[in-house]
Amino acid sequence: MPTRALTDLSRDELAAFRADAQTAYDAVRAKGLSLDLTRGKPSAAQLDLAEAMLQLPDGHRAADGTDVRNYGGLAGLPELRAIFGELLGVDTKQIVAGGTSSLVMMREVLNFALLYGAVDSERPWIREQSIKFICPVPGYDRHFTLLESLGIEMITVPMHDDGPDAAAVAALVAGDPAIKGMWIVPTYANPSGSVCSQDVAAHLSAMPTAAPDFKIFWDNAYALHHLTTAETKSADILSLAAASGHPHRPVMFASTSKITFAGAGVAFLAGSVENIAWYLKHLGEGCIGPDKVNHLRHAQFFGDADGVRAHMAKHREIIAPKFAELDRVLTEQLGGLGIAEWTKPLGGYFVSLDVLDGTAARVVELAAQAGIALTAAGSSFPYHRDPNDRNIRLAPTLPPVAEVTEAMLGVTTCVRLAAAEKLIAEKAVAAG
Repeated sequence: MPTRALTDLSRDELAAFRADAQTAYDAVRAKGLSLDLTRGKPSAAQLDLAEAMLQLPDGHRAADGTDVRNYGGLAGLPELRAIFGELLGVDTKQIVAGGTSSLVMMREVLNFALLYGAVDSERPWIREQSIKFICPVPGYDRHFTLLESLGIEMITVPMHDDGPDAAAVAALVAGDPAIKGMWIVPTYANPSGSVCSQDVAAHLSAMPTAAPDFKIFWDNAYALHHLTTAETKSADILSLAAASGHPHRPVMFASTSKITFAGAGVAFLAGSVENIAWYLKHLGEGCIGPDKVNHLRHAQFFGDADGVRAHMAKHREIIAPKFAELDRVLTEQLGGLGIAEWTKPLGGYFVSLDVLDGTAARVVELAAQAGIALTAAGSSFPYHRDPNDRNIRLAPTLPPVAEVTEAMLGVTTCVRLAAAEKLIAEKAVAAG
């Protein structure tokens, strides 16, 4: 394998490289693999960490004597809200503990704003001529799917190592009242692993917006999912927004979906006191209360915020070696070739891989033919359209380390083959 960039190879050298890559790819296909790096799911070993929860709760009385088996308590169990309020840097009165899915809470907030207007809206959003959201890219595909399903137009801005391109966001929102909000996964972003800095968060909190009811959907899904002992702290968006005179701008979301049981966790929503009252008012029109039995189960299992931190250290021990192995294979197989770049996150569930422009879809196609399932090219962009056809999201948490190795050896083979195909075609065109 050459140790210099493929673009520096002669036509003959590139042809030889392609032949070697084809041979390696044929060998991968012959293995009859069935491997999956598509979704950021916790592994069985991670789910086993919460197995003791199945024996809880012990009794049915909350700390204040509430019988958790009955109706009521729309904001969720106070002791669980206190635990996660501390972890997220939020006062208990500013956080709601809900059902199992934070994505459902996001949809509820969007729907409530559409139908009734936000707490600081002049009218329901649905009465506006158009509604737009800013989407940092690459980003979380389910955010984009949710907006698309509601007919909300998406405008992209680059996602940098320190968060969204704040200058680009500010320029867009300053003159367009149709831009009602933006998404941010602030800590260990999906898929890049970027962390929104305090400075960027402060800029976004304070920037003038043409829409008086502009919202930041602060999806802090991975705030506690550290891959190193240097636990990155999330920017304090609620305090920053309040200090800048826009206390209702951010709405924070989080959940225990990848902390306890992915299908039976607890979701959280946080914001200004007024935002919380607004949310609970509209929620209460169709809901009598959340699953407080599950809330009590979680509160008893963790005990306090330090209990959550200790639990997450066990998660780190399971998944950090998988990320290390993924990076090792990428470095060994693609380093120095000039055909790929990838992130090295300090937390979260994903690695963002950028391959040679115009080859991501081909890499995914080749991988599928070899029995390796990858998220579709373009998934990290609105409308599944990556203008450069370069980004692929990798999710190494579910399979065991040995399968991560096998899958990444196959993926890197596909990257090499796709790059060689494209460069040879380009040289042929240039040669006339």
